[in-house]
Amino acid sequence: MEATLTRQGAISADSHVTEPPNLFIDHIEPRYRDRAPHMIRKEGSGEVFVIPGMKTDVPYGRMAAAGKDPKFLEDANMLFSEIHRGGWDGKARLADQDRDGVVAEIIFPTVAMLLANHPDADYKRACFDAYNRWILEFQDPAPDRLICLPCTSVISVEETMKEVRRFKDQGFRGVIFPGMPGTDEDYDHPSFEPLWSLIEELELPVNFHVFAGGKDSEGLRAGGVTRGPAMNRFNSVIRANQDLIGMFVLSGIFERHPKLKLVGVEGDAGWAPHFVYRMDHAWEKHRYWLKAGAELKEKPSHYFNENVYLTFQDDWVAFKVAHLMNPRRLLWANDFPHSDATWPHSQALLAEHTKDLSEQEKRWILRENTRELYKLDV
Repeated sequence: MEATLTRQGAISADSHVTEPPNLFIDHIEPRYRDRAPHMIRKEGSGEVFVIPGMKTDVPYGRMAAAGKDPKFLEDANMLFSEIHRGGWDGKARLADQDRDGVVAEIIFPTVAMLLANHPDADYKRACFDAYNRWILEFQDPAPDRLICLPCTSVISVEETMKEVRRFKDQGFRGVIFPGMPGTDEDYDHPSFEPLWSLIEELELPVNFHVFAGGKDSEGLRAGGVTRGPAMNRFNSVIRANQDLIGMFVLSGIFERHPKLKLVGVEGDAGWAPHFVYRMDHAWEKHRYWLKAGAELKEKPSHYFNENVYLTFQDDWVAFKVAHLMNPRRLLWANDFPHSDATWPHSQALLAEHTKDLSEQEKRWILRENTRELYKLDV
């Protein structure tokens, strides 16, 4: 890779913490403490996070397997003491960044991300509040390099507006929304219009991470809907981002709120040119009988190219078809410390994957787009 990029360093638009065992017990409000998410030792799985009210445990081994041989994931039997310290210790995280040639990360949860699928709205809100308190401690050693984003459960529009105001006051650079809100209405309902206006005003990117489906979605995450072997479920994760993007574009949310920024996180990007082409095709050929939610003034591709950002890690195709998209909306990520991470070999991978891009395109995708979107001082 060019010396200029190596000297400046890449920015990861999607990395993670691995929450420590007592995070929720120590930070949750007292009435939920006796059933807070907690760690147990489980035969054949090492140590896992148990979330009361959810069917699926969260094994540390698979959540913190960056740099491991893929065969390790078959068992992934690990103790918390064996995982990357940088997953829960902000000071140690800086050395992990340096090893991967990364100067800053936009950081998402692990356990709290899956909590978006919890059926109890009040419990989920209490867990998110606990997580949001803890990440202020995690990022304290280097807030210019450890950029954590808070979670909201979107129980109501009014409450979410109060939360995003608080997040802005606390200095957060964006907010994580569940794929499905906790309200009876979906995000394209008119009742959400004041929220989108406020988020435009506050200039907070709205982040939708795969696996954080929201209300009634644990069955989909656990594979109860997709067909065939378990690996087919892995391939299905991009669908949630596609559905969200299509809803925001075709219902006219972006037309009414042109400064609103949506980030589809960890759903890759190589698929996007065809997806956008299909939206344009449907709009041109079928909008008179397949009624859209709004009379769009521009083609769907216009709103996608202006308002939608996509993060990806090991997606060679995304670099190859970057010229078919808006390269200012592509955000590279290393996904540390998850099993899909490119860490600690990101620089070698990027040297190969970006070799056909111009130096300007490299700077945009590997650094500048993320820096500008989240207003980072890097």
